[in-house]
Amino acid sequence: MAAVDLVFRGRRIERDRALVMAIVNRTPDSFYDHGATFEEEIARNAIRQAVHDGADLVDIGGVPASPGPEVTVDEELARVLPTIEWARETYPDLVISVDTFRHEVAERVCEAGADLLNDTWGGADPKILDVAARYGAGYVCAHVDGLAPRTDPVRPRYADVVASVVEQTTRLAELAVERGVPREGILLDPAIDFAKHTLHSLEILRNVRAMVDTGWPVLMAMSNKNVVGETLDVPLDGRLTGTLAATALAAADGAAMFRAHQVPETLQTVRMVASILGIRPPARAERYLD
Repeated sequence: MAAVDLVFRGRRIERDRALVMAIVNRTPDSFYDHGATFEEEIARNAIRQAVHDGADLVDIGGVPASPGPEVTVDEELARVLPTIEWARETYPDLVISVDTFRHEVAERVCEAGADLLNDTWGGADPKILDVAARYGAGYVCAHVDGLAPRTDPVRPRYADVVASVVEQTTRLAELAVERGVPREGILLDPAIDFAKHTLHSLEILRNVRAMVDTGWPVLMAMSNKNVVGETLDVPLDGRLTGTLAATALAAADGAAMFRAHQVPETLQTVRMVASILGIRPPARAERYLD
């Protein structure tokens, strides 16, 4: 199973394993870090650390996914633009992803040098595709089953949640190509826990191969999420082991990228999986070879 390179605004990421996307939240109320990287200098330090740890790209977001106080377009831009501009200048070759669902924000961040638009709300603002096309940026096609941005579902139901994920994300991917988004920069995201309860998310995790078999690269964004907490009955700070177990299985099934809070641990996991699969040589193999 060969790993396929991805290209974002001309930046090709050659890979022999799944890629790791480091999370940098410019929000005071993110579910996991509760604003740990909200301050500008701390966010910059987090990017420095992510690069040092070997992250393949960073994902910068200014609006939490969960319901809460309104964040206007201007406020979102005030949060993320200085960080993006600094990251672009400091790390010219770094692939920068921005977590946004608004075309107005997408326009400004692409002007500032963003390479990938991580739209976690499934094209709720259809104009975002035109922005991605205009700049040649990558685009993440997420499955939220029509859920409005920053809202929680009420008793989500599916006849077949995996079929819904495959159908809706691939349809959005094809629409993105029709609108001019470069095919080599498009990923599918099943959006674990978005518009889904834990049993839905577990069903998707058992069937990652169904998404991989579409031929589109798959992004898994499940780091420390509620599916891990509920499945193992562990608190927020106890979800790493479960996250890495799910990461290993999804990587073995062919997922192309993982959005992660803990970069070194995730990177070791996907490297080990790739080596077991035979698509990545070990860093060293010395014992008993001479």
